[in-house]
Amino acid sequence: MIRMLARGVLRRCPRCNGQGAFFTGWFEKAPHCQTCGLRWRRGDVGFELGAAAMAAVITLGPILVVLGVALALAWPTIPVGPLLVFFIPSALLLPLVTYPLSYTVWQALDLAMRPVQPDDFDAEFIVRDALPTDLDH
Repeated sequence: MIRMLARGVLRRCPRCNGQGAFFTGWFEKAPHCQTCGLRWRRGDVGFELGAAAMAAVITLGPILVVLGVALALAWPTIPVGPLLVFFIPSALLLPLVTYPLSYTVWQALDLAMRPVQPDDFDAEFIVRDALPTDLDH
């Protein structure tokens, strides 16, 4: 599971380690891994909700830790202005930066909870790669 999570943090396919496997751009996802053919949703209609929850954890976690440390260091005189100057841009930019990570990390956790089944792969991908080509002869 640690290996799959590490692959997810690097925006790779948690199953096969395919580089840039699910994302064709920062916000654009391919329907399946470009290396192994694993589909995003794997038959689960709630996959997007899990990725959204993972985005909240990845985004809010560091913000809350830094806020807690800042408040503990500044107590009892809290400098609200500088904190707002730091945290408002952080709260706006961090979700954009961590968007692809939330999907690939959630995919890693989903794979750990629900092992891969044969119908989790894109059929066109499997058929395309399974058929011999003229170069194979």
